[in-house]
Amino acid sequence: MSGTWSLMREIWMFLRVRKKFWLLPIMIVFVVFGLLMILAQTSALSPFIYALF
Repeated sequence: MSGTWSLMREIWMFLRVRKKFWLLPIMIVFVVFGLLMILAQTSALSPFIYALF
């Protein structure tokens, strides 16, 4: 788990130093869609997720 936190810290430092905060919403959307794809494959929520699209 510490590898994940290290990666997140590294990304945050990149965004902060380079002043690229506009990338943050794009990254959040990618993460949310990735989680929806995982949930759509493995859960009983699939019909409800497919109804969104």
